[in-house]
Amino acid sequence: LALIVLLCPLLALVTLAIMAESRGPVIFCQRRTGLNGKTFGIFKFRSMRVLEDGAEVVQARQGDARITRVGRLIRKLSIDELPQLFNVLSGDMALVGPRPHAVAHDEQYGAAIANYATRFQVKPGITGWAQVNGARGATPTLDIMQARIDLDAWYVANHSLALDLKILARTPLAVLNMRNAL
Repeated sequence: LALIVLLCPLLALVTLAIMAESRGPVIFCQRRTGLNGKTFGIFKFRSMRVLEDGAEVVQARQGDARITRVGRLIRKLSIDELPQLFNVLSGDMALVGPRPHAVAHDEQYGAAIANYATRFQVKPGITGWAQVNGARGATPTLDIMQARIDLDAWYVANHSLALDLKILARTPLAVLNMRNAL
């Protein structure tokens, strides 16, 4: 809660920038899968012109025309993820854990990747082991998704308070690096 209060000026600025640039809701809610396979609505700042509900997902890619100018900036800096602090407050997410995927991706990758369901043994997070190890952004191939899921599975097997603190400490550097961000 203190973090949300501290971030209020930034949240207000992003809200105004989104409203000034394009029509539509400022906050976007999409169905994701969390702990024990339970679905929930994840909150994000809207960064695209076309909204999706998670049932059918067209993944964003480099140069995607749907991404607004403000959206491009907030995605690169992961500011679009800040509304997920409310998901943490509601108990659907943790600060650290495997990033939750859209329900359509869970169905697609769950059938193709043997250890995919391992990620549902812990709460999903705003940041995670995969993200601080460079696995963020698009997953255009099954091999790339497999590598990300392997990092998630390693986190599930090894998670601890010390590891979570290490991930939280490495997250700002991973965000500023902007590698693989859309």
